[in-house]
Amino acid sequence: MMQENSINPFTVYFSLNNGLSDTKNPISRHLSDMKGMYYDNEAFDKMMENGNPLTYDFYDLEMPETDGDLAFGTSVTYPGKVGMEYFMTKGHFHTILDTAEVYYCIGGIGYMLMENPEGDWDIQVLTPGKAVYVPPRYAHRSINIGNEPFITFYTFRADAGHDYGTIETKGFRKLVLEQNGNPIVVDNPKWK
Repeated sequence: MMQENSINPFTVYFSLNNGLSDTKNPISRHLSDMKGMYYDNEAFDKMMENGNPLTYDFYDLEMPETDGDLAFGTSVTYPGKVGMEYFMTKGHFHTILDTAEVYYCIGGIGYMLMENPEGDWDIQVLTPGKAVYVPPRYAHRSINIGNEPFITFYTFRADAGHDYGTIETKGFRKLVLEQNGNPIVVDNPKWK
C-alpha cells in the first residue's frame, strides 16, 4: 500500500557557479541580523556605521515539515570580516536534536564549525567537491575563510526544525579568526 504524500516529484535549479536558484528567492542575512554573533562588538558597530553588508543568503524550499520528507537548498556565505572574525552563518541546532545534516561544497573555501551540548566540537574545511556529515546533536555554522563566496548544498529531515535561540544566547565555544593572513581557531571568551 502506498503512503499518501503531499509532495509530487519536482526539479529545481541551483547554479554550480554561484549556488543561486532561478526559481526561488533567497532568505538574506545582513550584518544587522548578526548582532551579538561576533566577538568584537566595537568592530561590529563601526562596520554598521558604514553600511549593512550582506553576510549570507540561503535558499530554503519551504518543504512541509513532515517526517519522511527532506529539506534541501543552498547556503552562500560571502567573504568579509568583522574585526578579525570571518563572515559566518548564525549557526543552529535542530529542534529535533537527534537530526544529522549533510553539506556539499559547490564553491569557495570555508569551515563547518560543529559542537554538541556535551562540549565535543569539531571543525572541517570544505572546498569544492567535499561533503561534511554533521552528526545528530551538533550545532553547526558555516564560516567563509576565503575571498569568494563559500557555497554549500545542504539536506536534512524536513521536520527537524531550527533552534537558533540557543546559539544566539550562548554562542559557540570556538571562534575562527584571521591571524597573519591565516585562519586560527580560538576559545570564545564570551561563551556562556
